[in-house]
Amino acid sequence: MPAYSSPPNPGAYYQQVWQIVRQIPRGRVVTYGQIAKMIPPPSGVEIESYAAFAPRWVGGAMAACPDDVPWQRVINSKGEISARSGAERQRVLLEQEGVEFDAKGRVDLKKFGWKGSAEEQGTNLPLF
Repeated sequence: MPAYSSPPNPGAYYQQVWQIVRQIPRGRVVTYGQIAKMIPPPSGVEIESYAAFAPRWVGGAMAACPDDVPWQRVINSKGEISARSGAERQRVLLEQEGVEFDAKGRVDLKKFGWKGSAEEQGTNLPLF
């Protein structure tokens, strides 16, 4: 399996990530891996490689996102805010939106998780 430190066309991939993140409603969160699964693998990238590297690519997109992207709504698969500069601000922003954290600093993904706009509308249609 080849190693990919970034998507073949980072700009195009990042735009797809940001488009999804802009759809996340206030008070809801999604994981890096969930976003990756909403985007098809870029041309030439095997599915296994994509599955292994795409959540990191989403993280790269979030680190570079424009101001109109609600970055605070993307958390890790454990329901936690990833340790980094800005983590404290992310928690404050999420709490202001009504997202609750347990004693271990985790968000209940069943209660506050978002799986896509189709789910929000009560349909089973895929997003992409």
